[in-house]
Amino acid sequence: MSATAAPAATDRSDFRTVTVGGALVGLVTGVAVVLVVAASRTLAAGVALGGVQALVVLAAGVVVAFFPAQWTAARGTEGIAGAAAVGLVGTVVFSAIDIVLLRPFKAYPWTWDAIGGGSSWWYLPVWWMLGTFLAWMGGIVTARQAARGAGEATLGRRTLPPVAGAVVVAAIARLAGLAVSLPAATGGAFTIVLAALALVALTRRG
Repeated sequence: MSATAAPAATDRSDFRTVTVGGALVGLVTGVAVVLVVAASRTLAAGVALGGVQALVVLAAGVVVAFFPAQWTAARGTEGIAGAAAVGLVGTVVFSAIDIVLLRPFKAYPWTWDAIGGGSSWWYLPVWWMLGTFLAWMGGIVTARQAARGAGEATLGRRTLPPVAGAVVVAAIARLAGLAVSLPAATGGAFTIVLAALALVALTRRG
């Protein structure tokens, strides 16, 4: 008798995948924030500091946006929704890390709280929405590549377009003289480019 390999399960959204994946995303996000804060306290302000922080932001963006879809093997609606759920759980896990560890050690400057009128809670809902949105968009892009016959495309192949696009857009924003820090410009550009790629993927479905 000949045995054939069973096809890999796709479109997973089970409790274990979502919670374990979310925990890993939350931990990676926490490490990224610690690295950004450490860089700001050890490096002099300038291009070097902005460059290091921008690289950390890009790396964290790739993890949050594409790893959930990798774990849920997003190919259709179920897998995309599972990826978004992983992203949401990841933001909740990071929120716990933030409240328990980062806030007590005053990881952020006072101006961070001043944005919300002195409250440290203003950014949590924004963070939950952003993390879920990134994972959702990454799930759509991943599923679209699978539909085009590139289901086994490497992670690098999926992430190269949004990363390259983010670098280009952030560079243009800086050259245009926009008063935005390089890490913020990079993170914003990554989100915009990823959303644009997901929109293109949706318009080309079928």
